[in-house]
Parts: sequence; structure tokens; C-alpha cells
Amino acid sequence: MTKMLFVNLLIAVLLIACNINKESNQQEKPVEIHLNPEVTYQEIHNFGASDAWSCQFVGNWPDEQKNRIADLLFSLETDETGSPKGIGLSCWRFNIGAGSAWQGNESGIDDPWRRAESFLQEDGSYNWEKQAGQRWFLRAAKERGVKTFIGFVNSPPVALTKNGKAHSDGGNSMNLPPENLSAFSKYLVDITQNIQQNEGVLFDYLSPVNEPQWDWKGGQEGSPWKNSEIARLCRILGSDLKNTGLPTQIEITEAGQLNHLYEAANDAERGNQIREFFSPSSENFVGDVPNMAHKIAGHSYFTTTNDQVIKEVRTRLKDEIYRVDPELEFWMTEFCILGDNDGFRGNGRDLGMETALFVANVIHADLMIAGASAWHWWLAVSPYDYKDGLVYIDKSETVGNIYESKLLWALGNFSRFIRPGATPIMTFVGENPVLTTSSYKNKNGQLVIVVLNKHDNAQKLNIKLDGDYSSKAKVYETSEENNLKFRGEFDRNESLKIAGKSVTTIVI
Repeated sequence: MTKMLFVNLLIAVLLIACNINKESNQQEKPVEIHLNPEVTYQEIHNFGASDAWSCQFVGNWPDEQKNRIADLLFSLETDETGSPKGIGLSCWRFNIGAGSAWQGNESGIDDPWRRAESFLQEDGSYNWEKQAGQRWFLRAAKERGVKTFIGFVNSPPVALTKNGKAHSDGGNSMNLPPENLSAFSKYLVDITQNIQQNEGVLFDYLSPVNEPQWDWKGGQEGSPWKNSEIARLCRILGSDLKNTGLPTQIEITEAGQLNHLYEAANDAERGNQIREFFSPSSENFVGDVPNMAHKIAGHSYFTTTNDQVIKEVRTRLKDEIYRVDPELEFWMTEFCILGDNDGFRGNGRDLGMETALFVANVIHADLMIAGASAWHWWLAVSPYDYKDGLVYIDKSETVGNIYESKLLWALGNFSRFIRPGATPIMTFVGENPVLTTSSYKNKNGQLVIVVLNKHDNAQKLNIKLDGDYSSKAKVYETSEENNLKFRGEFDRNESLKIAGKSVTTIVI
């Protein structure tokens, strides 16, 4: 070996050693967070998901299988190791179908799993035997402790629509003749009363329109709605709910993107919905309608390209609420992976941590930047090769395999421990933190810290906390190795190791 080659080799070895030591030092230097439980923010009401569309079939599967799915979604119990059996969702969304299922191939919806039954029949009568599988999940959710239920509509029933279909022929106007608005309202009230009578479940909210900004020409049930049409429907429905004595509130507007809530976006007649519906100066003001929930609902789709876009959109949303009505709540009521997120796409089922960490980051931003008071996933149960499910199944109407996703358990890092009535608390992490951290105080005084480590390497965490709190904390981890596993107790005065590519919940 020549002298020069030896020198170069020695330099390379020293550089590698320096980098290893540098990386080691970075890992050894703990991230320090400071919690102030006396400073609190918005009340968090629930975490949820919807029964569309698989539960219409899965609810008729063998008892053992459908109960396992219900446990994964709703259970608050723990196993013999202290690990949760399920993610403890506190809200369940029931899809009030429009009747495309009975139309079959004539419905204009190719996939039978995207069609839905309807209680309202073609002759105007009701068949309360319909949607039996979904009603089973309503009961299963209630039995496992779910307190909040939402009945949501993608399309008015085909017996009432303009074109006799559960999707639109195009345009930005509702697929419903104006003279059928009252019949549509009565239909929603009748269903609410029947579900309460027969299933023992009262819808806390009715969501009569869904993503009204899209034209909904086919593929699944749906209808566009102008702001003026939504306002007219709400005035009728609010009066009907009041007159029947139902406490059920109206939830609007399930905006297709968050920016539709604060700007005109692609259609002025369907945008600026915070101002349109909750500014007293607007012609479409519904804030004084009976049984109107004092909240605006939107979906986080197509606003998650990168962290800069995530922050900008949610900051503008929160600012618009503050300008129009600081007391107005924001609920994030639907999300899965869609569109181009800096190359990360919805196609392709992912049961691993990549999707779980991506979504956990969105949850964090929706709660902490936008100030969301509720957060809901889209499909609780999915048969698709897509990043849209919590629990995955074989596409079978009678029986099939069940597949758990890391996303299911990562959502559980929030939903299982941040219970209804919790409030985020001030958490100071410093600039450019290695870990993404948020903290919450439950109504029973319990503190919950959720920590995202998006890096490959483990990191150390130090918790600084004043007040009369236990020095012991319980730790639960979701990672490639663990599904919301109880790691045991640790002394919070010492450093806690946060695994690489993980979501960790600390309960004090």
C-alpha cells in the first residue's frame, strides 16, 4: 500500500468515525419538552370513522369476525399485558344510503361496494329491514362505549332526486328538485326517529350534504350543492327537528377541501363557507336556525402536500374562524390518503408505518394548528388496494380475512387516550424539534402526550412538568414491531427512549 493511499484510507476512517460519533451524540442529546397544564385550548369532542361502505356487508359476516372488527375499532379494554384491544373510537358515522344498491348496474356506479341501500323505497314507503349490516355496527359501537353518532348523507334518496340516480348529471346545483327539499328533510327526521326506536341509538348530528364542491357524476353516491341550497335545506330541517322534539343537531358542510371553508376556490357559489353560513351579514346565514350545531365541518383532502402547505392552509382556516366567529368550532370529519403528497400517493394498500406516520402528522396539524375539536377517518373497514382503511378485509360479502394496519393503531395513540372533553395544553418544544409532540388534559386530570418520531433513529425525550402529578407514567408504542403495545411504566424524571419510526403515547 502506498503512503498516499494509506493516508487517504486513514482520513476516510476518521471521517466515518466522526460521523458515527456525531450521530450518536445527536441521539444521546435528549429532546426536552415543557408542559403547562394550566394553559388549555379547544375542547376535543371525539375521534371517529365511518361505516361506508363495507359495513353493509361485514355487519352480516359471522359473529366472531364482525365482533373482532368491532373490538378493534371501539374497545376500551386491555389484554393480559396491559395493551389495548382496540383503539376506542368515540364517534361513529352512519352512512344514510340513497338506494343505488337496488338499481344495480343501472345505478351508474360500477362497484357494488360503493352502492348503498335506502330505507325509502321507490313507491314512497319505508323498508326498515334495509341497511341491516350497518345497523349491527351501530349497536356494536354503542355496546362498546361510543357516545357520539352522526347520520351522514352522500346523496338524497333516488326516489326524490332529479334524475332518479344517486349521483348528479353534472353542474354545481343539488340533484334534488326544490319542491322535494321538505320531503328530504322529513326523510331524515323519520330515519333518525326509527334508528332511535329500533337500535337505541340517537343521532347526535345529521350531516345532510357531503363535499358539495364536487360535481359527483358517478363512481359513488353524491350530489353537488350551492351554498344557497344548503342554507334553504338547513332552515327546513332545523324547523322539522325542533317541531318533533329531537335534540339532534345539523352538521355542515363536510367541505371537500379545507380551503373551501375560507376562500372561493373553484366555485364562488360553493366556497367561503365559514363566512357564508356563520356571518350574520350573509344571505345564507344559518347560525340562528333551530338545532344548528355551532361548528363547521371540512375534509383535509388535497391540503397535505408537505408541511409548509399543511401549516399554511390550517393557519388560514383558523384565522378565518377567528375573524367571522371566534366561538365557532371546526371538526375535521373525513380523511384518507388522496392526491400527490410530494410523491406519496393513495394507490396501494400499506399496512406499515409509512402511512401511519403520515396520517399521525396530519392529525397533529389538524388538532394543533387548525384547532380541530374532532378528527374522523374515512373508511373504518376497507376491501381496497388503497390507503383508505383502518381495518382491511377480503372483498367478500359473506366471510373473509381481517388485516390490521399500523394506521389503525397509530390513530389509537390519539383516540384511545384522548377522551371526549379533553383539551390540548401548552407544550413548548423549541425550534426545529426532532420529535413532533402534542399534549392533552383529560377531564379526569390525566395528562396524555403523543410523540411522533418520523426518523429512523431512536431519540431520547425529557419531560418537564410543574404541578402535583405522579412521577410515574405509562407508555404505549406503535412501531413496526408493536401495535399500541404497553411498554410499562417509567419515571418521568428520567429520559424516555422513543423508538425510530414510531408513534408513542405517554399517560401521566
